[in-house]
Amino acid sequence: MLIALVGNQNCGKTTLFNQLTGSNQHVGNFPGVTIEHKIGQVIGWKGYDLVDLPGIYSIRPYSGEEKVTRNFIIDRKPDAIINIVDATNIERNLYLTLQLIEMGKPMVLALNMMDELLGNHGSIDIQKLSDRLGIPVVPIAAAKNDGVDELMRVVAETAETSRKPRRIDFCSAGPVHRCIHTVSHVVEDHADKIGVPSRFAATRVIEEDEDIISALKLSENELELIGHAVLEMETEGGLDRNAALADMRYRFIEAVCSECVVKAHESREMLRSVKIDKVLTNKYLAIPTFIAIMGFIFWMTFSVLGKWLSDLLALGIDSVTQLVDDALTAYGLNPVVHSLVIDGVFAGVGSMLSFLPIIVVLFFFLAILEDTGYMARVAFVMDKLLRRIGLSGRSFVPMLIGFGCSVPAIMATRTLSSERDRKMTMLLIPFMSCSAKIPIYAVFTAAFFPNNGGLVMTCLYVFGMLVGIIAAKVLSKTAFTGKPVPFVMELPNYRLPSLKTVLLLMWEKAWDFIRRAFTIIFAATIVIWFLQSFDVRLNVVGQGSEDSLLAIIGTWLAPIFAPLGFGDWRVATALVTGLMAKEAVISTLGVLMGVGANLSSSALGTLFTLPSAVSFLVFCLLYTPCVAALAALRRELGSGVKTVLVMISQCCVAWLAAFCVYTLIGVIF
Repeated sequence: MLIALVGNQNCGKTTLFNQLTGSNQHVGNFPGVTIEHKIGQVIGWKGYDLVDLPGIYSIRPYSGEEKVTRNFIIDRKPDAIINIVDATNIERNLYLTLQLIEMGKPMVLALNMMDELLGNHGSIDIQKLSDRLGIPVVPIAAAKNDGVDELMRVVAETAETSRKPRRIDFCSAGPVHRCIHTVSHVVEDHADKIGVPSRFAATRVIEEDEDIISALKLSENELELIGHAVLEMETEGGLDRNAALADMRYRFIEAVCSECVVKAHESREMLRSVKIDKVLTNKYLAIPTFIAIMGFIFWMTFSVLGKWLSDLLALGIDSVTQLVDDALTAYGLNPVVHSLVIDGVFAGVGSMLSFLPIIVVLFFFLAILEDTGYMARVAFVMDKLLRRIGLSGRSFVPMLIGFGCSVPAIMATRTLSSERDRKMTMLLIPFMSCSAKIPIYAVFTAAFFPNNGGLVMTCLYVFGMLVGIIAAKVLSKTAFTGKPVPFVMELPNYRLPSLKTVLLLMWEKAWDFIRRAFTIIFAATIVIWFLQSFDVRLNVVGQGSEDSLLAIIGTWLAPIFAPLGFGDWRVATALVTGLMAKEAVISTLGVLMGVGANLSSSALGTLFTLPSAVSFLVFCLLYTPCVAALAALRRELGSGVKTVLVMISQCCVAWLAAFCVYTLIGVIF
């Protein structure tokens, strides 16, 4: 049995999914798109799979999520739908319910947060609501696991008997009623052929759902008749087609709620949320407060807890590496194989695994912010600013995370409301300078700007953001044109986060990093080791040798960087190894120059002038991120070719920016 879980955002859908499936779940992408869904086996119900569809407010074809949900229900034909609604805000939630009922699939309504409603002296007549909607209704409190077993029992009974919603006409007599029934008769035979109810097809055609119109294969005469019926409805009713159908549904919802619902008094949660929002969404305090909160999270992640755990894991990896190194030496293993294991696998993969605690800790804090309802406020506050560059407020958090590490930032784009915003944000994240580049900035500012290091680093961060803004404007006018997705959102009441939800999210992100990125990182590590260790005749060479394949590649690439002021093969080689980890740029330069970690101003002075040093910093700021980030990007884009194209375009942007800076500084000085 396949059960689809559908509901608005912030209605407790994820909490219910976790209660029903526990950790027995996995994440996947819908075919052809990067929109994510979860699927899991229901605990205690063998053979029942539950699919957590994206949180949406309607099935109008605005966003990719709405299309995905509609297509999943039509094409995959789930045995039943669980429509979860927030009982404390039932009027708005029932709008989606009516659209789902029109689809004619077996369906159960789960009234969530009933404990809050009852606690604030509200009530719902469950039986009367069920009779009015024509579907089973079950009250639950997902966070407390109340009523969840009863819900699953009703869902199983509904699925096994294929009990469809009782046919209900939502519209009373009038222009909307006549239009829907006229269009229903026109599309009836076509709807039967594609397996959808005629009323559902009719409302979708009236609302100009191009996918459904195309699937119905209507003739010119039929389209003309439908257009005449819609025009007549709009003229007589005084509302456009979308407003007319929305008005019809809300009139029905108001009538149902007046019969079945006793509204709650203003809840404690609401009063508390209003007081908190006077600070967190205040015109002047919202952004400084958010910066302070994220500053604390970054401090905990990159300087305290995450760093401590990362250092601890790195220490463990170093200890294991040393033990294996000693064992292989004692065994007398072939030096080449020995180097492969220690310098290739352990050094490369081990350094990448040290990112894992940072990712886990960062997503622990982000899950808490999401579960409390604060992230919705962030999107609300930042939406106006980001719309000017073609994005919505939800893009701000992933871009901010990019200043810490690009890998979790790219993974965090899954929270965005549309595929367009998700892809566009992913392309902008590398322009936000990640913490791994700090060693490069530190060494070069100490060497060339000993008295103005802080100012230079600040300028680099600001320059990266400016390039990101320019790139966003260009992308919104070229690759990501089209109608902007309406930014529909809810500010839920603040609630205590669910520990189970937070821990499951941490586990999901950790496992995703290990399983998805690890394979690509492993392969890339082996390739870099091979290029460093062999010459063109496949003879073993020493580390930092000019005869290595990596040095030869650096020599080939060096002319490309000559116009930027750093055409030495050692610099080009360091930039190649920087693809593994940006910290490797400095260590590689030290090895190739024979000074190890002692990269002083005198040593760097043999390779760089002041203009070329600034140019090099700009290039490192903007060029393609590390292989771990590329692996995450490949995972989200679902295409190796697109990932390579993104990588090339980022390098081109970095080259152009560095060339402009180098030329400008050369003219000034």
